[in-house]
Amino acid sequence: MATRIRLRRVGRKGIPLYRIVVTDREAPRDGRFIETIGSYNPKAPKEQFTVNTDKARAWLAKGATPSDTVRSILKKAGAFKAATA
Repeated sequence: MATRIRLRRVGRKGIPLYRIVVTDREAPRDGRFIETIGSYNPKAPKEQFTVNTDKARAWLAKGATPSDTVRSILKKAGAFKAATA
């Protein structure tokens, strides 16, 4: 099973909130997921995301592919750089 780390929308209309989840590549955006590893709030003034870096590194080591947005979030959190170094 090919896994992907991507955003899952949970916010209501006009207030976007996302969870960073590990899911099967074929699953729909807001569909079934394997594990939640963080959250992302694009409208927050300061801290926009929280990431469990240990879980993120573990999934990256297992071969999970992050989406472009999640890749930039993981780089800012310090999880992506450590996993590929």
